[in-house]
Order: sequence, then structure tokens, then C-alpha cells
Amino acid sequence: MNLLDFSLLIAIISIWLILIVNLILTIAGYAYYLKWTRTPTPKLPEKPPFVSIMVPAHNEGIVIVKTVQALLNFDYPSDRYEVIVINDNSDDDSAELLANLQQLYDGRNLKVINTDKTNGGKGKSNALNIGLKQAVGSIISIYDADNTPESGALRILVAELLQDDKAGAVIGKFRTRNKNASILTRFINVETLSFQWMAQAGRQQLFGLCTIPGTNYVIRRSVLEEVGGWDVKALAEDTEISFQLYRSGYHIKFQPRAVTWEQEPQTIDVWFRQRTRWVKGNIYVILKNTKLLFDRKARKIRFDLLYFMAVYFLLMTSLILSDSVFVFSVSGVVHSNLQGFSNSVWIFAVLLFVLSTFVTVTTEKGEMTFTNVLVIIFMYLVYSQLWLAVAVYGMVGYIREQVFHQQAKWYKTKRYK
Repeated sequence: MNLLDFSLLIAIISIWLILIVNLILTIAGYAYYLKWTRTPTPKLPEKPPFVSIMVPAHNEGIVIVKTVQALLNFDYPSDRYEVIVINDNSDDDSAELLANLQQLYDGRNLKVINTDKTNGGKGKSNALNIGLKQAVGSIISIYDADNTPESGALRILVAELLQDDKAGAVIGKFRTRNKNASILTRFINVETLSFQWMAQAGRQQLFGLCTIPGTNYVIRRSVLEEVGGWDVKALAEDTEISFQLYRSGYHIKFQPRAVTWEQEPQTIDVWFRQRTRWVKGNIYVILKNTKLLFDRKARKIRFDLLYFMAVYFLLMTSLILSDSVFVFSVSGVVHSNLQGFSNSVWIFAVLLFVLSTFVTVTTEKGEMTFTNVLVIIFMYLVYSQLWLAVAVYGMVGYIREQVFHQQAKWYKTKRYK
């Protein structure tokens, strides 16, 4: 076996190992789904804790009104929560819109913090830390500025948190609000169902693990103060704070009944910038916490560390090698004795991907359609390759920032009316 064939074989094995891990997570996630459908919704105590809902917002005038109205319409007791919008160095009409909302909802505990370029405009983590200083709740809840949560989301999240003293946070589920806007949002809708919430459910079922998704979650204020708030250097502040909680001996629970609807990128350029930020942020978290692989106290998060490392480093390298061999073999530049075997394995992988992904979308009303079968097939052929490009670009960008000591920039995702 020559070097090319050996390298291709290693790549195929690596891809399949990760594919099998994801399949196991999907099966476990489906088991978790069946379990929680039979579990009653937790109840709040007669006097629930006071909650501070924080919304970091930079130039969010297009969506902020709808979001604040949804937050103020929670079925949580109105005298037991406040909404704090951190209008973070915005230069659009956000300040005016928020001032109008304060007048409209007089007495409804809507606070607005307007930052400027001296203390704001430095990313989501910085905005959250600013808001935390003025929050009075013993429980903190976070929502992104494009979210319209269902009315019971906060009540369910808080009630779940109160069931377990060692739970540092509880996360809910998020759905795609604009899934029919473009083929890209259809991809994202399936991705959200299959690789976000179902993977969360699988990790919760097997390892008692899940990762804070950045929105639609509650976290104990005492825990935040213990870990020192949000890391301002982290672009993926959600993954970073999750690792901090596990390192401190707490765990994170997943409650799928708490649902929020969020707006997703509708064009490739917006999606590419957003996902690149995710890649850079997760690489930062991986490298920052790699040493924990050898720390007995951090054994709880070893699976997540190994999984993230496998996805961002091993899978990316394997896919690049596999795709390159395929392209060069078709063009006649190189010849591999394993190419026929590789093609057969690839076809089987597509079938397995389509089947397992479709099973996950059947858990949601209205998603079990023939259209989604076609979407899933094209996801493997197109969307997965786009993700590979994002991973490569994000990794190169991260290395460049480290070599030249550049400050990572927060890219604000474009919103739509």
C-alpha cells in the first residue's frame, strides 16, 4: 500500500468514526426525546425567584421591538422578572425604539443600558458583563436580540433549574423562525434540529452533558460570580461559560419544552461570517482547555473536548484529504487503488446521513416531508462542503490573529425584517 492509499484509508476511518459517534448521539437523543415526552413539565414554587433577563444588542433596531415584546409577555409572574437590554454602542435607531418601549410598558421592569465606544462595542461577553452589574435577579436569563421565545419558555427553564441544586444552568431549544426564506435557511433549520438540539439531547442522555447555546437559557447568578462572568476574549462565549461551569463542579440540564424562535442568516456571506466566528471561538475554547484532558477533576468534560478536537481538527483534515483525492483521481492527476472502495463507502455514508437526519426531524410537527428529504441530501453534498470551507478559513484566521497578536473582532450577524 503506497502513502496515498494509506493516507486515504486513515481519512476514511476517521470520517467514519466521527460519523458513528454522531449516529450514536442521534439514537441516544431520540431516546431522550421519547423519555421527556412522558415526563411532566416542572412547576414553579408559589414565590418564584427574581430573574434578570439580559439582551445584548448592537444595531438591532430591525428586530429588537419584537424581541422585547415577546420577553415582556412571558407567563412568568410579571413582578418577579426584569428585562435588561444592553444597547451596545449602536448607531442605528435602537436607542429611540427602546425609549419608546419603556414609555409604552411603563412599570414593566424594562431597563435599557446604552453603552458607547469607551465601554461598549467590544463583543457579546463584554455587553453581558456590563448588564450583570445592574441586574438584581438571583437567576440570570440570556436571549439574543433576534429571538421570539414562546410564552412559557422562562417559566419552564426556571422551574427545571430549581429541581436540582447542582444544576448551574438550564438550556432550552431554539427553532428557525425564517426557515422558508431561502434554501440556506432550510439547511439551517434541519441542522438546528439534527445537529444542535438532537445532539444536545444525545449528550445529555449518555453523559449528562450539554453546551449552552448562547440564547434561551437560565444560569444561577452565584455561579456566574464564582467563575468571574463571561470571558471577554471568547468569541464563543457560550461554549466557554459551559466549560467554566463543568470545571466548577456544576452541570447543565437540557429542557426541550422551553422553545425560542430565532432568525437565521439568509445569504451565504452573512452565514459564512457568523460560522467563521463560531469556529474561531470554539478553537479558542479547545486550546484554552486542552490541559483539562489530564485533570481528574475535569473528567466530566473530556468527551466534549475530544469531540470538539475531532470535529475541528481530525474531521477537517480527513475531509480535505478525501475530497482532494477524489478530485485529483477524477481529473487523472493521481491514481488511488482505494478510490473505488472510497466511493462505495462515501455512498453508504450519504445514505446513513440522510436516514439518521430524517429520523431526527420527525420529532417536530410539519418537518416530516419529502422536501426535507431532498434538503438533507443536498445538505450532505453542498452544505457540508460549505462548513468545511468555513472551518479552514476560521482556523487560518485564528492562527493569523495569534501570530500577529491581533484582537479577534466580533462580527454582528445581519438581521432581516
